[in-house]
This record gives sequence, structure tokens and C-alpha cells, in this order.
Amino acid sequence: MNKAVGFLRLLRPVNCLMMGGAVLVGELISYRNVYPDLPSLLGFFTSFLLTGASMTANDYWDRQVDKVNAPDRPIPSGVISERTGIYYASLMAVIGLITALLISLPCLIIAVAALLVSLAYSFRGKEAGLVGNFMVSTCVAIPLLFGGFLYKSSFSDFSGLSSLLIFIFMAFFANTGREITKGIADIEGDKLRNVRTIALRWGTGTASVVAVVFYVLAVGLSVFPWTEGMVSWLYLPFVLVADAGFVASSFILLREYSKKNAIRVKRMILLWMAVGLVAYVAGGIWIQP
Repeated sequence: MNKAVGFLRLLRPVNCLMMGGAVLVGELISYRNVYPDLPSLLGFFTSFLLTGASMTANDYWDRQVDKVNAPDRPIPSGVISERTGIYYASLMAVIGLITALLISLPCLIIAVAALLVSLAYSFRGKEAGLVGNFMVSTCVAIPLLFGGFLYKSSFSDFSGLSSLLIFIFMAFFANTGREITKGIADIEGDKLRNVRTIALRWGTGTASVVAVVFYVLAVGLSVFPWTEGMVSWLYLPFVLVADAGFVASSFILLREYSKKNAIRVKRMILLWMAVGLVAYVAGGIWIQP
């Protein structure tokens, strides 16, 4: 039972579900519909599995740091062995790439790019500080782009993708803020790897301010889907909740930028990002092509 729970924790199912759902959101925004067919299903599982592979690989490479930051995680705690973790990540990556190939060549290329960026981040990118934060945010935003290409046979077809860009940047900014907040929470362990996070280089106060700047950028962009007629009125109640959550979390972080509070805020931000996904879905359902 401990191993089963360990495998589940390595997967981070909430993150995987959100990334799988982001593909369907990208499809909805681009095509004004989610088609209950094989490409949609394969797209969801591609993102789900590649996210799980990336999360597991990240835990493997962070195993020494996690002995300080998060000693209860499956690999540093010994519940899952290091070799088993690598096999687990590899299996998910291979299956995820196969499902992408079954959709189309553009989808496979996007999936390979996302996987390479995520692995590069785990192997070296984390030490790069803000650049590493951008790499993670790119991986978070790519599923939206992936969804936009579910029914396209080449990269030359840009129809329906222009409106998707604003949602991609919203996800990118929100997650970058969260990654900077995580740098505050992980500051003790990051010292062991000389990770050049903003929190370590410039202090936790500066990191809090920079994180809030990215949250504000995401909130500011959330106005445009409504004003530009990209979504229906159903978008508003959910996005208002998400925006209020981002603003409240920003004040909480600026008021106290301790490790404990940063952990609290980064969890809250994940919730507001999930509500934001719901807003995109709700707002897109009733828009006619």
C-alpha cells in the first residue's frame, strides 16, 4: 500500500489532471468545441502522462535537495527506489509520446518539445533561477497549444490560434509567479544546489514582489477574453473568483514572505489556476463558432 501511494504521489495526479484538462481547454478555445472523439482522449492522456513523467523525473533529480526540503516524498523517503522512479518516468514518457504520434506529427513534435524542456529544467534548468521558472511555465502553457493543434495536420494552419495566445500568456504569467513563490518556500534546500532563485539572490522580500508582478499580469490579461468577445458571460463569475484569489494571495505573500507562508500561497495559487481553467471552459461552451 505504501508503494501504491508512493507511485500516486510521484505522479502528482492533480497537476496531471490539470495539464490534461488544459489540452481540452486549448481545443475548446481554438475550435469553440470539445469533440468527444479519439484525438481529444489521446490529447488528454498525452498531457497527463508526460506531466507525470516530468514530475517523477524532477523528483529523481531533486532527491538530494528533497532530503532537506521535502524528506517525506516517495524517493528521498525510500518508499520508491531511485531506479524504480526512473523506470516509472520512462514508461509514462514512452506511452505519452506514442499517444501524441497517434494524433498527428505536429502534436508529436509539440509533445517532444515539452518533454525535452521539462527534462532540461530538471537536469540543469532549475539552477538558472528565473530562466528555470520560465521553462516550467512554458511546460504549463504548452498543453493549451497542444490542444489547438489536435485537428491540424501542419504548423502552417494558424486558424483559431490567435485567440489562444492570450490564454497561453495568462497561464505562463500565473505559473511564473507560483514558481518564484516556490523559490521562497524551498530556499533552504536550494542553497545545497546553489539554485539562483530570486529569493536566494535578492532576498525573499524582492522575490515576493516579483511573484506578485506576474500574478497581476495574469489578472490584467484575464479581462481581454471578455472585452474581445472570446467568451460568453459564464466566464465572468469563475474568472472573478480566480482573480480575487490571485489578488488576495498576493497581499498574503507581501504581508509575510516566510517559508511557511510561501508554501501556503503556492498551494492557493494552484487552486486559483484550476478555477481559471474552469472559467475558460465555462466561457467557451456557449460561444458559437
